[in-house]
Amino acid sequence: MVECHPPAGDRARAVALSRQFALALLLFMLAGCSEFDYASDRHLREAGISAGTPGIHTVRQGDTLYQIAWAYGLDFRDVARWNAIGEPYVIYPGQRLRLRPAAGSGAGTAGAVAPTPDSDSSNRTPAEAEERMPAVARREPLSGPVAWQWPSEGRLVRRYDPGALGKRGIGIAGAPGSPVKAAGAGDVVYSGDGLPGYGNLVIIKHNERFLTAYGYNRELLVEEGDRVRAGETIARMGASGQRPGELHFEVRERGEPVNPVSYLP
Repeated sequence: MVECHPPAGDRARAVALSRQFALALLLFMLAGCSEFDYASDRHLREAGISAGTPGIHTVRQGDTLYQIAWAYGLDFRDVARWNAIGEPYVIYPGQRLRLRPAAGSGAGTAGAVAPTPDSDSSNRTPAEAEERMPAVARREPLSGPVAWQWPSEGRLVRRYDPGALGKRGIGIAGAPGSPVKAAGAGDVVYSGDGLPGYGNLVIIKHNERFLTAYGYNRELLVEEGDRVRAGETIARMGASGQRPGELHFEVRERGEPVNPVSYLP
């Protein structure tokens, strides 16, 4: 029997291609572990909810109740109720918030943790308290159905996965710097980069039922308290690592992630 061996040149090319493929795979994995890692906020969903954690969040400078509830996958109304916080949901640095009802209290009982507000909060006059009040709380809230529209004109590159351990939303591709638009009229309740794994993020409250989030932005064009129209540009799409531009978009209905495609036209 005669054994056939590929020429030395072919073997060298095969080895080179194998190395190039391994390098490309490594670069792809590294890019996926950066800003676009969809499981990068898994610890936020588990923190305060599993039996091994106390279920307390200490408010930091710049935190909002909406942002904290979003990070832990909770309804902001529940967090407010568990901590005896009424509208307009003002919280203070150093305040300790429950992320679940107090033991034995039942889901409808506040069971608040004694707040630890910033040093000058107890001496504020009503006028000063009103000045610090979120602008969204000083106007008539929106009501009625949301006139949904797509937040970007790019193609859908990541579909909704209800079993995902990290973020549960969709990815929409586009050129870096492309406009990101409000999926419906609403009030901006968060604008910043304080949620790990979301990059520059905008959260909009549309009514008492729906919130939407827009992550991985290059530039934020709205501030907390702004009221936006459906289709208004609120940010510019960003990019990360080896990936092109991509918008991460989520819809929460009463605090629960839902498939955005079920609502978008």
